[in-house]
Amino acid sequence: MGPMSPAARTPRFTVGFDLDLTLVDSRPGIRAAYASLVAATGVAIDIDLVVSRIGPPLEQELANWFPAERVAEAAALYVAAYPEHGIAPSPALPGAREAVAAVRELGGRAVVVTAKNARNARLHLDHLGIEPDVLVGSLWAEAKAGALREYGADVYVGDHVGDVRGARAAGALSVAVTTGPCGAEELKAAGADVVLPGLTDFAGWLRGYLAAAGPAAEEARA
Repeated sequence: MGPMSPAARTPRFTVGFDLDLTLVDSRPGIRAAYASLVAATGVAIDIDLVVSRIGPPLEQELANWFPAERVAEAAALYVAAYPEHGIAPSPALPGAREAVAAVRELGGRAVVVTAKNARNARLHLDHLGIEPDVLVGSLWAEAKAGALREYGADVYVGDHVGDVRGARAAGALSVAVTTGPCGAEELKAAGADVVLPGLTDFAGWLRGYLAAAGPAAEEARA
């Protein structure tokens, strides 16, 4: 399903999701895309290290390996090569499809807000059959707050402390999953309101959250 405008329908609530290591185990694809970049540029990159800290924007990571004047060129090469190398190897994380589907089945709107560029993010979602209502790309940490506020996100789900900061900046409940580089204690210390081991537990948590919020809260969002 393609993106919808904020006014396209009236959801009872809105849940935002990060993409990499929240919905998608993109580590195999990112590893393959970096290997392609190494082959294309001849620049030595510690790909294991890169994969261990997925989350921040591509250009921020590339600045560790390329001089400043070559970062934009390297980013363009990586982004162009990503569809061929990055999509097919990357599976959905357990419970990802069900988590997004549960939001929509319960009357909510699912919004994916990610640091990945929107084209490649869309390729992941389409390949894996994950169907949010809205996709917004190229936003990281506190910058995610603008999109989360635009769509009225009540909850934002992510795996990185940057996602926690984005949720808090937007005034959304921060739900963190430990499927990425950040452990439970680090996520809690960053201000996560809820920490789950993964998205297999999310649908049940969401039903409990909505039940606790009560009909009045749902009517206020309508």
